[in-house]
Amino acid sequence: MNNFFKYRAYVLVALLVLGGTFFSGVYYEKNSGKEEERVVILENKTDPEKLSEKVDFASFWKAWNVINEKFVGVGTTTEAIDDQKRVYGAIQGMVDSLGDPYTVFFPPVESKTFNEEIRGQIEGVGMEVGIKDEMLTVIAPVKGTPAYKAGIKPGDKILKINETLTNTLNTEEAIKLIRGPKGTSVKLTLFREGVKEPFELNVVRDVINLPTVDTETKGDVFIIRLYSFSAISPNLFRQALREFVESGKYKLVIDLRGNPGGYLEAATDMASWFLPLGKIIVKEDFKKESDTQIFRSKGYNIFNENLKMVILIDGGSASASEILAGALREHGVATLVGAQSFGKGSVQELVDITSDTSLKITIAQWLTPNSISISNGGLTPDVIVKLDEEEFKKGNDTQLLKALEILSK
Repeated sequence: MNNFFKYRAYVLVALLVLGGTFFSGVYYEKNSGKEEERVVILENKTDPEKLSEKVDFASFWKAWNVINEKFVGVGTTTEAIDDQKRVYGAIQGMVDSLGDPYTVFFPPVESKTFNEEIRGQIEGVGMEVGIKDEMLTVIAPVKGTPAYKAGIKPGDKILKINETLTNTLNTEEAIKLIRGPKGTSVKLTLFREGVKEPFELNVVRDVINLPTVDTETKGDVFIIRLYSFSAISPNLFRQALREFVESGKYKLVIDLRGNPGGYLEAATDMASWFLPLGKIIVKEDFKKESDTQIFRSKGYNIFNENLKMVILIDGGSASASEILAGALREHGVATLVGAQSFGKGSVQELVDITSDTSLKITIAQWLTPNSISISNGGLTPDVIVKLDEEEFKKGNDTQLLKALEILSK
């Protein structure tokens, strides 16, 4: 045991949070060391003369004027033309043209709701969703939540929310429909690979309490199951590693299956227990190369070469899960086992457009230490193992069994 660990002193480090909201498909950045959001007021920095060489706004203003001159509301559209609504609609159309499901414009009511939700308690069904292959897709249900208990699985396609088709919804619009007060229900129409027909589930909403870490041992292997990267995850993970140290074992499984991610700083802190000071954990690649940010190991690095580690991933492993798994794999610390990860590797920033509107915009992508884009299909395991659902119901986890087999060699 003494030859295995470099030291057994644990360092308590102040958490510098780069925040992320959970179960909304949002990465929401905060200033390091502060509890205030990074919110930027945009100024008009476009040179009109340069812009006019590339873009012809005449068509926009002609359409605007034609509406003013000719539009007559029919049916339910009887209200007078609201110029401000048209401006918001134009901005939304511009945002939609980007084709990025994570870039969303919030008019005043939606902006107020979004800001309240990212600060408050979540009531809903407890799952992370995103757009994959142009379809609203479950990234992962959270253990113990209504979605998990209802049998919703990573990779399920959500075709309808109540009676609303999802093919025209972005993630924020879908989440708004799925969430609701505790005790109310939402009907989800799902399509699952391997199931012939779509099926419906009625899920009763509840207050979502996020589980974080479980530990167990199987023979000479210590297992840490990590369900989310919340603000408290680094300390809980540190405590789990303390249990690992005190167990005297040197074989470790970190189970990130169904973990939709969360706080970037939590992932970098956890990776730091296994990497020397200064090793790259993840890169944020911005539009300007000069803006690239590199997040490096803090150098806790308590384990030596005797450590044997497997990380389990699947289609529900996203965002911070992919950062941690990718870094430890590329630095030769861990072997990845399981199924392809989700591929959520973009960074969003909340920007004030006016005093009561905002834009959540993708500003960067995450790259692994070897500069591989996480968004480009996710992470491919070193050993691909499909989870056998029938065996799993019997208590036989085929992916975990493969991890144990690898560690036994």
